[in-house]
Amino acid sequence: MSTGQTSYNLVYGTEAVLPTKVMIPKIRYGLLTGDVNNTELSHDKDTVDELREIAKIRLASYQQRVANTYNKHVHIRTFRVGDMVLRKTFQNTMDMTTVKFADTWEGPYFIDAVIGRVAYQLSMMDKIQIPRSWNALHLNFIMRKVLYLFL
Repeated sequence: MSTGQTSYNLVYGTEAVLPTKVMIPKIRYGLLTGDVNNTELSHDKDTVDELREIAKIRLASYQQRVANTYNKHVHIRTFRVGDMVLRKTFQNTMDMTTVKFADTWEGPYFIDAVIGRVAYQLSMMDKIQIPRSWNALHLNFIMRKVLYLFL
């Protein structure tokens, strides 16, 4: 497990041992007597909370490493009202005569409004609004246009 402990050990505070391992004398269990076993069990009961805390810390560390690896290539795109952007073209908006050499971006467009965290309302250069909002994943930044707000 990623915690370094078995589930049985975290729940019950002891190691799960098969009866066949106890019956066949080995070095690990051969020297164990009843008194030594009781002492070890009482020690395990005292340290089970420590084992659980260590397991929680290791699990949190593991989850953080997985999240960092997953988010390594995530780039958050934020735009402001008045920014000039390009919009990604899709198969239904491409010119079918030039599919192989078609442009992957179309525009330029202006951002008219910010809708939510990553959605934007666009308009063309002649201020005709695009009918629906667009996600930031499908937009590419060109430049900031401050004068657009005053036109």
